[in-house]
Amino acid sequence: MNSHLSKVPCRVNDLYSDLRDGYVITKLLEVLSGEQLPKPTRGRMRIHSLENVDKALQFLKEQRVHLENVGSHDIVDGNHRLTLGLVWTIILRFQIETEDNRETRSAKDALLLWCQMKTAGYPEVNILNFTTSWRDGLAFSALIHRHR
Repeated sequence: MNSHLSKVPCRVNDLYSDLRDGYVITKLLEVLSGEQLPKPTRGRMRIHSLENVDKALQFLKEQRVHLENVGSHDIVDGNHRLTLGLVWTIILRFQIETEDNRETRSAKDALLLWCQMKTAGYPEVNILNFTTSWRDGLAFSALIHRHR
């Protein structure tokens, strides 16, 4: 998030508290989509935060992004599960750049490439997909070993 938000004067330090007022979500969506969203309402009251998050969620709906049971009150209240779900949905919708920043891939393809890079060099580990390549447990074990 912060790499995208560096294009505007904004930074996330705590995901759950920093997204509550809706300002960061709005700025992130503007950077990722290249579109101008309605200007966030200034104010520190709960109603202002709800209004800002509603604007962001409405934009996502206009972009045909399916949000399952996520409401503005969930984000404003700092619901961890739904906040993470919202962030993951935004990632899936607006793509992920690969580490060399020359190519844009879908989130699924980028995650698959990351897994392949992290497990390179492990004998008998060949990750080709997210189904059959994981059945024997070697790929999962290799990822855990790599990060220990």
